[in-house]
Amino acid sequence: MMNRRSFLQTAAAATMMSAVSARANTRLPIRMAVEYNMLPENLSILQRFQLAKDCGYEQIECPTTPGQADADAMKTASKKVGLPIHSVMNMDHWKYPFSSADPAVVEKSLEGARTSIRNAHLWGASTVLLVPGVVNPQTSYKDAYTRSQVAIRKLIPLAEELNVTLALEEVWNKFLLSPLEFAHYIDEYNSPHIRAYFDVGNVVLYGYPQDWIRTLGKRIAKLHIKDFSFHHDKASGGSVARWVSPGDGDIDWTAVYAALGEIGYQGTATLELSSGDADYLKEMRRRFALILSGEMRSKA
Repeated sequence: MMNRRSFLQTAAAATMMSAVSARANTRLPIRMAVEYNMLPENLSILQRFQLAKDCGYEQIECPTTPGQADADAMKTASKKVGLPIHSVMNMDHWKYPFSSADPAVVEKSLEGARTSIRNAHLWGASTVLLVPGVVNPQTSYKDAYTRSQVAIRKLIPLAEELNVTLALEEVWNKFLLSPLEFAHYIDEYNSPHIRAYFDVGNVVLYGYPQDWIRTLGKRIAKLHIKDFSFHHDKASGGSVARWVSPGDGDIDWTAVYAALGEIGYQGTATLELSSGDADYLKEMRRRFALILSGEMRSKA
């Protein structure tokens, strides 16, 4: 009996180890998207969609498009090529921040956001990316916090009506600088239509992407993927900080992979990099796949 019991225990342990090993190499159930502006500008809208599809991307993120003709062309290209538009990137948040003290500036930002929401509804996209506010010499941190929430709350009724999620992104805006604060900020809206658009590369200077992912958890609606490099430059004696292609920077992609698996994220992730030709787009897609399979290693 003891021999049989030992055998069964050993077999069970081996089975468990095999399962763990298999999970470690499992591709995360995340759809790979490309940002529209990564595609060559000299191509037509339809050609850009076709190129993205041919390079292996499953979805695309498009910028806010006020002109109805171009918005319709985006929809037509998406359907003809079979490449869904999953998100709209609002383009007015830097020039017209929600946190401005000028009501006219805030209204201009709201107008742009409403256009983005209507674009999303037209295209069948589930999210609109918004930068919640900007802290600068004219706008204190506290004012950015309160003003941005007042403004963004005005968008919730339209988002509810058109079933679009407003996904707030952390960027280099000197605002929402910790995952705990970002999570609290989102929770205060008390709305399922306000979630996070987490950019993996944007927090490397002051945090760890895997920590932010675990803290934000189910609040994350969408992801931006890019790498970040920060190092001392011997020639100039200064520091060099720049966004780079996945695998060429300091991000621990194995840790990011593990964190995404732990929170059970199953949405879409979008590459946000510089533009390039077909060979470049295919190489970025290959690296993207390595991240999602847990096989991408950091440069370090």
